[in-house]
Amino acid sequence: MTSLSVSADRDRAADLGDPLLSALNPQQRQAVLHEGGPLLIVAGAGSGKTRVLAYRIAWLLKHRKVAPGEIVAITFTNKAAGEMRERVTSLIGPRARAMWVSTFHSMCVRILRAHAKELGFTTSFTIYDKADSQRLMTLVARDLDLDPKRYPARSLVNQVSNLKNELIDEESYAPTNSAEKILAEAYRGYQRRLREANAMDFDDLIMTTVNLLQAFPEVGEHYRRRFRHVLVDEYQDTNQAQYVLVRELSGGAELCVVGDADQSIYAFRGATIRNIVEFERDYPQATTVLLEQNYRSTQTILQAANAVIACNSGRRPKNLWSDQGPGEPIQGYVADNEHDEAAWVAGEIGRLRDAEGLRPGDVAVFYRTNNQSRVFEEIFIRVGLPYRVLGGVRFYERREVRDALAYLKTIGNPADVVSLRRILNTPRRGIGQRAEACVEALASRERIPFPQALERCNEAPGINPRSVTSITEFTTMMAEFRSLAVDGAGPSGLLSALLDRTGYLSELQASTDPQDEGRVDNLNEMVSVAAEFEQQRPDGTLADFLEQVSLVADADEIPADAGPDDPQPGTILMMTVHTAKGLEFPVVFLTGLEEGIFPHMRTFGEPSELAEERRLAYVAITRAQRLLHISRAMTRTAWGQPSYNPQSRFLPEIPEGLVHWIRTEPSREQLYSGGQSAQARLASAALSRGGLRGGVGNRAVVALDVGDRVSHDAFGLGRVVETRGEGDKAEATIDFGSSGTKRLLLRYAPVEKL
Repeated sequence: MTSLSVSADRDRAADLGDPLLSALNPQQRQAVLHEGGPLLIVAGAGSGKTRVLAYRIAWLLKHRKVAPGEIVAITFTNKAAGEMRERVTSLIGPRARAMWVSTFHSMCVRILRAHAKELGFTTSFTIYDKADSQRLMTLVARDLDLDPKRYPARSLVNQVSNLKNELIDEESYAPTNSAEKILAEAYRGYQRRLREANAMDFDDLIMTTVNLLQAFPEVGEHYRRRFRHVLVDEYQDTNQAQYVLVRELSGGAELCVVGDADQSIYAFRGATIRNIVEFERDYPQATTVLLEQNYRSTQTILQAANAVIACNSGRRPKNLWSDQGPGEPIQGYVADNEHDEAAWVAGEIGRLRDAEGLRPGDVAVFYRTNNQSRVFEEIFIRVGLPYRVLGGVRFYERREVRDALAYLKTIGNPADVVSLRRILNTPRRGIGQRAEACVEALASRERIPFPQALERCNEAPGINPRSVTSITEFTTMMAEFRSLAVDGAGPSGLLSALLDRTGYLSELQASTDPQDEGRVDNLNEMVSVAAEFEQQRPDGTLADFLEQVSLVADADEIPADAGPDDPQPGTILMMTVHTAKGLEFPVVFLTGLEEGIFPHMRTFGEPSELAEERRLAYVAITRAQRLLHISRAMTRTAWGQPSYNPQSRFLPEIPEGLVHWIRTEPSREQLYSGGQSAQARLASAALSRGGLRGGVGNRAVVALDVGDRVSHDAFGLGRVVETRGEGDKAEATIDFGSSGTKRLLLRYAPVEKL
């Protein structure tokens, strides 16, 4: 089809009111219809960027006759990739599933597995996460005899990660001082051990793909010919390595990037705001489309966000607007201290619940740093408000889950020394540190890999005969598991077999530690994850499964019911502002708006970091759909001492008429006379009576003993691990498994003895 006929087809579709266009506003339609050079879509918060990307892809497939295999769409989370794929499929049909829609890392793994031999790897290479990388770097530092206090593995790994994000490999890194020379040695040793283990870390996935495309011209040309359209979501979050990767892939393609410089908040992860700010300089022929209509928030909330972000200099002017009307004014509160602030938040939630039927799942509480959640948890528990804290220990980071995955990784990749050494004596089987050191000495003496030395453990100098027997039994068992995998056993079958055969599950089930009951549940969930994978991908291999779980991003572990789409009443969600990116809630409480808290004190004196803090505030404000509450505390305990915090510089940037201050800062006379807010007095009363608006202060005190099984309205089933106090002051510490351990005041806690 000629370009003329394509253009005519597009015009006819527009004239006929094509459904792909009728649901879009003029700017969105312009972005969908664009043809030719690079396209930058500057998408303000809540402006429908996912819809625009999905409709643009659908338009390419339907009207420009682009084949699905000629499109690659890159996102930052699997959740976003899945949502985009499903949206396009709903518009076009199942043929859309042939597109490449994936995260940066998933796309790179797909390319690297196809060209593993050129790079000296096998297709079953292991992907190391941050914890694996630190364990490996610990071995490297030990080889180099580095002082772990002066050169901690975590610091070395972070420095190596920064180098890789800048596409500086171990060969091209040029140290200029003694500290950098040590880093260079560690970097070289780390990469050598990775190759020996047939493994790559997360940063390698991007850097090695770039190296592949540049070092093998025929490979680079193959992908440039294949992909006629490259689309990148959240472009403001790309780092230097991702920037170069996009450039390499889009050499002959029509490039479309979507993002918002005002939402660039991940510099600490290596994101480079210049990638989007200077896009038009990098691509002089680029067309820019600005999306300013917001479909999420009221105009009052957007005016506040616009005013705050406008104080950042050097940004592209943008003015978010909404046709939803002004809405309610922002509610502001100046608390005496952090306890008063938390009590006010709880009280407002109770008031909205009673007056408007607000569901807990409609509410989010934001704070700048994780440690600020503690006081909210204490208040919410005592007044019976159900909540969840997002951003805690992720499912795939839990010890028992990592152990199970280490077994699977070792089965799939026998050279994976980090996973092998993790499970060598897990559960305990008589292979202690001394035996492991003996095997390592053999490997060093014979210059053979550790797994190979393990097979010859009887030759290890000074090893105990009982350890030899245990190691032999272990290697025999692992060989049997590998035979099962070769014979076609799926991930769920392998998991079930190894949990049983190793005694891992039975050891946990026999334990009297209440935490171990939760670990059993987590392992059962892991088997369910594997079974679900097999249902979705009947032809999927063990390597495919390990790849899927290895590439789960932080945002992918946010519960599916997070936010207003929760079909159940749900729970209040508490999270840092960074975690909130990409989410939206009818009611938002933005807390801790004080200098040194938000903006954070470490950003003082650094204009670029203060600018990012303001962007973070902009992101927080624009998460609210209907009601926004802002608060600060006059004093806040830090390092055990109360400290006075002036108001955040972001507060006076919000126009006065937008905020209804329920309570403002008291006068100096009130402060020195010991004046206390009514809310603070209410907080004290709530802690002693449980009478905070909508609380549960009239329930009978349940008598509990250590070991009793209980049920909690919000946290589910649990076991009592400690009791203290009597009567109205009775407390119990209860382990709720995956919900964590909570200390509850039984007079007010919704707990039932089973």
